[in-house]
Amino acid sequence: QVQLVESGGGLVQTGGSLRLSCAASGQSFETYLMAWFRLAPGKEREFVAAVNWSGGRYTSYADSVKGRFTISADLGKNTIYLQMNKLNPEDTAVYTCAAGKLPSDRPHMYAYWGQGTQVTVSS
Repeated sequence: QVQLVESGGGLVQTGGSLRLSCAASGQSFETYLMAWFRLAPGKEREFVAAVNWSGGRYTSYADSVKGRFTISADLGKNTIYLQMNKLNPEDTAVYTCAAGKLPSDRPHMYAYWGQGTQVTVSS
């Protein structure tokens, strides 16, 4: 019902910045809460940030990224963004956007997922 496509990943140096995008489409996508998760080798999937479509006034961040990352929603462009600043090697992971019906940092609460985009931060 909802399709999500990420873009914007790449290779950056420590301290650099990167902006990820997640384009949403499908039935009633604007009724879903949007979130970014990341998966690094040898680790469990980790919640990064969440935002609502309705003006983006609801936001939530993992402690590990708060103050460095900013999530936003542009309903006119059907797109969610993740602005990542002050990147470090610990941020290296596949970043995936997801859509769910309730605010949560738990992956199982999200019904729709994108394919993911690789972010690599060099030392």
